[in-house]
Amino acid sequence: MTNVVERPWGWFEPLASGEGYLVKRLCIRAGQRISLQRHHHRSEHWVVVAGRGQLECDGRRVSAAPGCVLAVPCGTVHRASASDDDLVIVEVQRGCQLSEDDIERLQDDYNRMPP
Repeated sequence: MTNVVERPWGWFEPLASGEGYLVKRLCIRAGQRISLQRHHHRSEHWVVVAGRGQLECDGRRVSAAPGCVLAVPCGTVHRASASDDDLVIVEVQRGCQLSEDDIERLQDDYNRMPP
């Protein structure tokens, strides 16, 4: 299950999946960030495994470094940003809809907002 999916901010790679869960590895390139977003059908749990940056969840910001963990409850606004190094996160998704269709973008640096 190693299909790397390129994104403007870096890439992600599915690692494992089963009934109600999906595990991915995300690499956010230095100086980039994912969209400010929320999900309506899943929660996420992030573990930073490499790099540095910032994690944002429900208006709270924490410094991202290896070993940092963040729980992202369903419906919570969140974002991850890389600083001067690539930021690598292992993400565990849990829920009834685990597809990219469950991303509501609130802000995006790459013009991927719906018209």
